[in-house]
Amino acid sequence: MSTTHEVLNQAPPLTPFSAADDPALLEALRRDGAGWGEERIRELGALAGSDEVQEWARAAEEHPPRLRTHDRFGHRIDEVEFHPAWHRLMTVAVENGLHAAPWAESRAGAHLFRAAQFYVWSQAEAGHGCPVSMTYAAVPALRAQPELAAVYEPLLAARSYDYGLRPPLEKSGLIAGMSMTEKQGGSDVRANTTQAVPAGDGTYRLTGHKWFTSAPMSDVFLVLAQTTEGLTCFLLPRVLPDGTRNAMHLQRLKDKLGNRSNASSEIEYDGAVAWPVGEPGRGVRTIVEMVNVTRLDCVIGTAAGMRAGLRQALHHTAHRRAFGAELADQPLMRNVLADLAVESEAATLLAMRLAAALDRSQAGDASEAALRRLGLAVGKYWVCKRGSAHAAEALECLGGNGYVEESGMPRLYREAPLLSIWEGSGNVAALDVLRALGKEPAGLDALLAELDAAAGADRRLDAAVAQVRAALPGLADPARAQLDARRLAERMALVLQGSLLVRYSDPAVADAFCASRLGGDWGHAFGTLPAGTDLAPILERARPKAAG
Repeated sequence: MSTTHEVLNQAPPLTPFSAADDPALLEALRRDGAGWGEERIRELGALAGSDEVQEWARAAEEHPPRLRTHDRFGHRIDEVEFHPAWHRLMTVAVENGLHAAPWAESRAGAHLFRAAQFYVWSQAEAGHGCPVSMTYAAVPALRAQPELAAVYEPLLAARSYDYGLRPPLEKSGLIAGMSMTEKQGGSDVRANTTQAVPAGDGTYRLTGHKWFTSAPMSDVFLVLAQTTEGLTCFLLPRVLPDGTRNAMHLQRLKDKLGNRSNASSEIEYDGAVAWPVGEPGRGVRTIVEMVNVTRLDCVIGTAAGMRAGLRQALHHTAHRRAFGAELADQPLMRNVLADLAVESEAATLLAMRLAAALDRSQAGDASEAALRRLGLAVGKYWVCKRGSAHAAEALECLGGNGYVEESGMPRLYREAPLLSIWEGSGNVAALDVLRALGKEPAGLDALLAELDAAAGADRRLDAAVAQVRAALPGLADPARAQLDARRLAERMALVLQGSLLVRYSDPAVADAFCASRLGGDWGHAFGTLPAGTDLAPILERARPKAAG
């Protein structure tokens, strides 16, 4: 064969790798009470980076779900068909308890452990994380109706992925979805027009159209609909107890930018049977806890995507030569890689801190509950907003190789915007920061206490915290507060990340973050860390190692 076909100067395959080979993650586990699960995290991380699972991820993405509305005889069936790889990914997730299992655990650190699992397993394939996350989040909302929770919660927490359309109570495990968004309202769910009419037997009949319902193959859904008392939350099964299909018709599947392995649909409810959850007319209050928990997974999922993109960039540049030297050894590329590593670690630390706050709030710590509420809004805004920019820069490190589908980088790039949009896009999340500050002053007290724990450790962090404090009186003017909502959410997120890094990370990572993100010695793109930044320990800490 001609030598023109000899392959030179290409990186070898990255697999196998371990998605748990991550100092920031493992240190957070040990620090916040979930070190008991480290070995299991390492096992799942190695599985996520295996050749077999990476092939599942590719197949699930390249063979997206298909909607079959009718059978060959014209009967309505409303079924979604998935590639077998999807079911394999879901099976691993459920059997490892990434769904609702932590709610059945009494062990300290159960939610942090689950967050770490979700983080490493999402690096295999992100799309199937949607139904996993919604099942996790359904439990606290369902508890507003104790008699329903007593029946359904054990099945939602069961480590059995029992897919297929059958009556929920005849299955060994359940997956839950959420059905809120309507085309006329979007994030403004109070504008929903779906109607719920009492049937006289304790159930209601729901009629209306939902514009965006992901994971429509789920067994049960939490749905918002209008009653005479106002917007109310309901539990709606796909299959009724007698085995008949509920009147929930899938109109079409969305053709999405990313998240293509996961089905998202438009749904028509035509007198569908549902059971009320929580107080009538207080549906938003009932379902808001489900929203908050899924927001946690948006932050975790974004951090996972950053870590996956960083790993690819570090691997490629370590094996690619340009202009007479390895890319990873060239000063400007080292700056880019270190900047990406700093952003990734800051996101991971914040995600794990919020998960630890959930554990402590479940144990009765009111301050941690308040921190979690405000911290989720802040983290959802900033971390998820940064995901797209991080994915784009990581892809660019691979050049043209990163632009082709086989690299896996386009999948990361397409996925990133979803997590900034899901459960409230940028403005919604930023305004929710204002709402949390106004309605729950304890959240601000808890945040300031968290920041004060790092007081005096870095002058740039201290100055940035002082700026946040100085901005707070401006919230008294509602119009001004709304105009500044994004700026405030960003600054709160950055000082919270800075506080965590200063206390818990490698000093070089913390110094680079404080100099750039807080001290202002930074450009408008990655790769603009200031001269004198100690890049070597940052890159060594982030560098992927072999699995095993």
